[in-house]
Amino acid sequence: MKIFYPLIFSIFLFCYEISGQYYPSQEWERKSASSLNMSQPLLDSAINIASQNENAVNRDLRIAIIEAFSREPYFEILGETKERGGPAGLIIKDGYIVGEWGDIKHVDMTFSVAKSYLSTVAGLALDKKLIHNIDDKVYEYVWDGTFDGSHNKKITWDHLLTQSSDWSGQQFGLYDWADRSPREGEIDDWRARKLYEPGTHYKYNDVRVNVLAYSLLQVWRKPLPQVLKEKIMDPIGASTTWRWLGYHNSYVNVDGIKVQSVSGGGHFGGGIFINTLDHARFGLLFLRNGKWVEKQLISKDWVKSVQKSSKAKSDYGYLWWNNSQGSWEGVSKEVYYAAGFGGNYIIIDEANDLVIVSRWIDNSKIDDVVRLVQNSIK
Repeated sequence: MKIFYPLIFSIFLFCYEISGQYYPSQEWERKSASSLNMSQPLLDSAINIASQNENAVNRDLRIAIIEAFSREPYFEILGETKERGGPAGLIIKDGYIVGEWGDIKHVDMTFSVAKSYLSTVAGLALDKKLIHNIDDKVYEYVWDGTFDGSHNKKITWDHLLTQSSDWSGQQFGLYDWADRSPREGEIDDWRARKLYEPGTHYKYNDVRVNVLAYSLLQVWRKPLPQVLKEKIMDPIGASTTWRWLGYHNSYVNVDGIKVQSVSGGGHFGGGIFINTLDHARFGLLFLRNGKWVEKQLISKDWVKSVQKSSKAKSDYGYLWWNNSQGSWEGVSKEVYYAAGFGGNYIIIDEANDLVIVSRWIDNSKIDDVVRLVQNSIK
């Protein structure tokens, strides 16, 4: 029986290294900078900046959220929060771990990075033809009143995914106009403002992103965390420690079953709680254009779509940011990334075969980190 072991081992290796591309199994292989033709001093400088420049948000994230958003009308924390860890991160080159810092197994809130996971669930729905076209009106799929009215009826899936819908209403006790509203003296005028034509005006708004999550729940008709787990996280070998949560009052009836509609961020608590290693696997899936080993988990077309700028905002696509306008000075304009409150990032650089995950970094330093890592490649 022993004579078959070398053959079995060689087949195992083949399964995780296809056409020269490495995919991590349960244990993620590490390589030195020199073995991947990178400058160790420049890589060390990037890691030093990321690890030594911690974001200023309070480590008790309940306090951090209150400090950031409590001025909003009727503000309330409706979902789970937890104390965060310190700066942590990974640098993945050619699929291998080439640099790391902090506790990469610590599960943390990730705030608006969750939006890019939500975008992925939308892409899966398109791949599966649950949504026929990105430009379809959402009311054609969600008929319970969420998209009633002459304005809301115009809203398409594209508008929700690019945060350009200007959806108007209330969901789970949260009003769209209260999210990141103007200062108190302007609130009444803001509430009564003329709504923008869907697709023409970008406005970062967690209530509307949660409307997207709710709409996708109506399309999938099962919990979105279950969809993400079955279609993405299990196939890429993510741990069992990540969670995707909504609010204590966001449970809805789906085919007679009580299901929680999840949050697309941590603005009101909830969202995705996840460790750095699982973020990196998710990032590597996008770096590989939606393919993991020999299986296409999400279409290459969708991966390309999320990188494109929307009409309403030149550096924002389907709940992913991009550097097309060069806001990160000295960093490739083809880079795109997920970003969240408190300095949470998943950065994809296809040209250099790079994924960078950084947690709790001072936001003013992230471009320095990316630039140094890119410059470290000889």
